[in-house]
Amino acid sequence: MSPRQRWAPALRVARREALRSRGRSILVLVMIALPVLGVTAADVVIQTSEISGAEAIERRIGTADARVSVERGTGQVAQTADPDTGGLSWSGGGRGQAPRTLDDVEDALGREVEAVELVTGGVLVETDAGRADVAVTETDWTSDLVEGTYRLTAGRMPEQAGEVAINGHLAERGYALGDELEGEGLADLTIVGIGENTSYRGHSIAVAQPGTFDLRTTAGSHTWLVDAGGEVAWKDVRALNAIGATVLSRAVLIDPPADSELDPELGWATGTDDAVVAVAVLVVAMALLEVVLLAGPAFAVIARRLQRSLALMAATGATPPQARRVVLASGLVLGTAGAALGVGLGLLAAWLALPVVQRFSDSYLGPYDVPWLHLLGIAAFGLVSALLAAVVPAWLASRQDVVAVLAGRRGDARPSLRSPLLGLVLLAAGAGGAAYGAVSRQNGEYVIAGSAIVAVLGMILLVPVVVATLARVARGLPLPLRYAVRDAARHRTRTVPAVSAVAATVAGVVALGIANASDAAENEATYAQSLPMGQASLTTYRDGADWDAYRAVAEKLVPGAEVTPVQGVDDTGDRSGWTEVTFRLDGEPSWLSSYGSSLGTSIPVAEAGGALPGVVTGLDDDERARAEDALSRGGVVVFVNEDLTVDEATVVVREYGPRDRSEARVRATVPAATVQVSPLETSFQGVLSAEAAEAVGVEPEATGLLVAGVPISEAQEQDVQEALAAVSEDLSFYVERGYQADDETVIVLLVLGALGGVLMLGGTLTATFLSLSDARPDLATLAAIGAAPRTRRGVAASYAAVIGLVGAALGAAVGFIPGIAVTYPLTGWSGETDPSLPTHFLDVPWLLIGSLVVALPLVTALVVGLTTRSRLPLVARID
Repeated sequence: MSPRQRWAPALRVARREALRSRGRSILVLVMIALPVLGVTAADVVIQTSEISGAEAIERRIGTADARVSVERGTGQVAQTADPDTGGLSWSGGGRGQAPRTLDDVEDALGREVEAVELVTGGVLVETDAGRADVAVTETDWTSDLVEGTYRLTAGRMPEQAGEVAINGHLAERGYALGDELEGEGLADLTIVGIGENTSYRGHSIAVAQPGTFDLRTTAGSHTWLVDAGGEVAWKDVRALNAIGATVLSRAVLIDPPADSELDPELGWATGTDDAVVAVAVLVVAMALLEVVLLAGPAFAVIARRLQRSLALMAATGATPPQARRVVLASGLVLGTAGAALGVGLGLLAAWLALPVVQRFSDSYLGPYDVPWLHLLGIAAFGLVSALLAAVVPAWLASRQDVVAVLAGRRGDARPSLRSPLLGLVLLAAGAGGAAYGAVSRQNGEYVIAGSAIVAVLGMILLVPVVVATLARVARGLPLPLRYAVRDAARHRTRTVPAVSAVAATVAGVVALGIANASDAAENEATYAQSLPMGQASLTTYRDGADWDAYRAVAEKLVPGAEVTPVQGVDDTGDRSGWTEVTFRLDGEPSWLSSYGSSLGTSIPVAEAGGALPGVVTGLDDDERARAEDALSRGGVVVFVNEDLTVDEATVVVREYGPRDRSEARVRATVPAATVQVSPLETSFQGVLSAEAAEAVGVEPEATGLLVAGVPISEAQEQDVQEALAAVSEDLSFYVERGYQADDETVIVLLVLGALGGVLMLGGTLTATFLSLSDARPDLATLAAIGAAPRTRRGVAASYAAVIGLVGAALGAAVGFIPGIAVTYPLTGWSGETDPSLPTHFLDVPWLLIGSLVVALPLVTALVVGLTTRSRLPLVARID
């Protein structure tokens, strides 16, 4: 018998059963279609937003054959087909040679070319709100080569110096056609056009003819759009790479070279990260498992409905494989329909979502892109999930006792001990793997993730034992709850998938929640303050800073604040060079693992008489006395991370020129006092006395302003920043507010809670309503013998409570295994930074876990109980 002949009757029965039980069929379709819909929509949106090299050619190089860039001092270049997004490396062997010109490009190509040069930079322009940074591109905008890189919406493109075109983002800040573009160093610039860069949006852009903005460029660095009179092939790209040029070629983007043609050091650029593949496989496996478990109860009910029909088939000679095919055919029919429905709705959802995505994207999306090969795999995912959900009910249906079923009794085979034993083995293996991953120094996270899946599978195999055990001890429970527990144990093919779905969801949420909360706890514990809490700093890297003007702004906008100038060694330097000051103790150059200050100096200078400057805080009385004694004797204070005591220190000063080469070196040995500090509390290397600074030839200068004495609100902080921006764009105003949890941390916890809640509700409600449908005869019998109408509501609420509470408790217990284990590789480095910190951090989000394990199941049970009908319609008419 051919496969078609074997499957045709089963498919016919499955189709008729699906049409007969429309409510249950719709439920299965929704479960299969929803994940397919979501993944389809996400895939289409991602593919549409990711503009490939070939799709974005005109946006990037217009009608040119290539974009060629040269940098002064570059010897040879190695690149992939797309140097902007792929691999790129270069050598410095070109130092000392003459800058490359367009003639060199023509020599490398072996032919003359037509080209226009692109000059990019930035300017600061005046706006209605203050000032704005504007990205500028200068080129010959009358050339056909730039066609497609900029799209006009009003006016025209610049044709001569003094004319500019701006984008809508800048126009919204107070400019229109015919206005003068105003800013520092800008004069007589008329806006003649408004349009959009075809690649990027979301920030201010201006375009002009060459020389309009007098942009500062690096000597010897050029970028040209080139019309080569033909395609610039890969061999031409390699020839240009040999002279130090980077090339974006139209022909190469359309037909990229094979990996074997790339330089060996760039082979990684086009490869696939094994870690990414491992994570993707784990995510797909967990998603497939979740869908299978959610859909499992529906197929269990389908198998129950077909129980008598299958028994009749067996009585007339049907084999167990034929009985299995009938149930599997339901999975095939509903899976195919659900996958097709999900893909179709996903395409529609993606099309509707694109305008919303575009609104929040800084780059323009491409044309609507349907990755049919991807969608085929996504549809296959939906179909496979339905088939897997039907496998266990099909297998159990083929093993039923035919005589018992035809006699009206239950025909389920006695459960085997092999599954629980295998579950224990898998659970132990998962726990052991997680423990190994916790202490593993390489790829421990991936070992833990794989072990988590093994542990979840082991837990699923143990669910029948847990449910049966609860049924045995339910004797003292109220009738509705006792009935729900025992009915769940009787119909384990329906109950186990639902409980497992809830448990798998909670396990994942608990594990990720513990990992996320522990990571946040580590970030908080290892946060290093730049200033004492509540104080603020005002710094600049510009030469000739007007500190009096900056101080006036701070005092005006922060009334009552003490604004103190900070004197020290300038850490920022300028174009002419910079000064480095270090301390040597016992011949060693550094005794700090790290340091960092927001006051423009890591070495402040002591006040008159050797008093510690006000910016140095956190010292006890003894440390302060020793420090000020050393400073009063013309010495220094050196901060160290270890317990070290010295009487002298060597101050070493190096002067660096513009090429970062040490041009001068001065040293002096002076009295010293050491102060031990935590690595997380180190803002300064040390403190110089005025005499020590003079001994090494260092001239103290103002490096910043310290604002203290009063609380600074976030509104005041914003006001100060805006006011300072009007004075100078190079100013920084920072307020120390201690550790602030990242928005991502809060968002992740909220998303985890919401996702876990939705999946728990889905699994609980599905199993509850299927159970109520399956229990209609029993409930009708209870009503007939005098049970109160509220009994049905109590049974419904009890079903939801049993499934939700049992699943959540099991899931939380299993979720703690990978959750705790992953905190070791995730946060285990902190103890090496500061011995006072723990070797790793563990923070359990009890509110999240309590909400999922206790609150949500009880609320779900309450809602189900309140919304369930108290009375059933007649199941049979009495004549």
